[in-house]
Amino acid sequence: MSSSSSSEEVSSVELLQARNFLWHFAVDHVKAMALNCAIDLGIPDIIHNHGGESIPLSKLIAALPIHPSKAHCVPRLMRILVHHGFFGTTKKHHHQQEEEEEEEEEEYSLNVVSRLLLDESPFIISMKPFVSVILSPKLIGVWGSLSAWFRNSDATLYRTVEGRDFNDLLEHNPESLHLFNEAMSNDSKLIAHAALKDCKEVFQGLKSLVDVGGGTGSMAKAITNSFPHIHCTVFDLPHVVADLHGSEKLNFVGGDMFSDPIPPADAILLKWILIGWSEEKCLVILKKCREALLSRGKGGKVIIVEMVVGSPINMDKEINDLQLAIDIGMMIEAGKHRTFKELEKLFKDAGFSHYKSTLILGERYVIEVYP
Repeated sequence: MSSSSSSEEVSSVELLQARNFLWHFAVDHVKAMALNCAIDLGIPDIIHNHGGESIPLSKLIAALPIHPSKAHCVPRLMRILVHHGFFGTTKKHHHQQEEEEEEEEEEYSLNVVSRLLLDESPFIISMKPFVSVILSPKLIGVWGSLSAWFRNSDATLYRTVEGRDFNDLLEHNPESLHLFNEAMSNDSKLIAHAALKDCKEVFQGLKSLVDVGGGTGSMAKAITNSFPHIHCTVFDLPHVVADLHGSEKLNFVGGDMFSDPIPPADAILLKWILIGWSEEKCLVILKKCREALLSRGKGGKVIIVEMVVGSPINMDKEINDLQLAIDIGMMIEAGKHRTFKELEKLFKDAGFSHYKSTLILGERYVIEVYP
């Protein structure tokens, strides 16, 4: 769009483009709410459980847990979801009665996107927990207070709205904690698949590894499966690991990464940890990781998996949009996406000497940091 500043210099076409740009941006959340509605109503699983490749509109409506007065709105919901690529659609002819003519009816089918939203995804991951967390009323509602947060001194947006931090919600809300842990577990499976496929050298030669904030251990389990010689320890809050059971190559240790010593190991893994905390908190985490490495007298390294904004590697617009949106999303906590320059300062201030990085999945880096 033109950067013209005078109304006389703006053509009617430019004005229309600008209006449409703002209009689209303003209603963009409707797509997300339509998707959340489809997940909440169980539409992907209803189509999947129908047994065929697609389900007629009439049978979809009959299977939905909705009030009869809302049945006429279902085609409109499906229309926007189909338009944005969440489902496939075809029109087929069906006999209503033997003496009546055939009637054309819309049918809906799953695609790769909607199969990622099934209760039991056929892929290595499911996106249903992650999308359900992000689009839950507990989180969506807080964004209306973003400008209020900018005007006050609260550390997090969630504190402005709820009077407590997001981690407090997770700790005292079993349903939210379960969804969050499932989301992180699925993300770990994807990261593990990519990292262990494209960055095997990162884990070669290691005998022990501590996954700080490793949740239910999905990443650690993938590492021990691929590298049986590595003994993994998952270090997370006591309420996260309380009911988890380890194995000969995997154990769970409860503790707080800010106040308790991190178990020593050849390598310490921080997957999507730094993103959730302020510079001050990240510095504490990194210093404690360095102490854990040096306590063994053997050096070692910290393995960080993070998105990095302003990457020197050219990324497509879709990935850049995703990174920038998630960065704003971290205002709900006290975290942020960082540039390499910001990460370098953290590493230096924490006492580390150097690092190297490898791009995976198109949007994240595996960063090896050495004391």
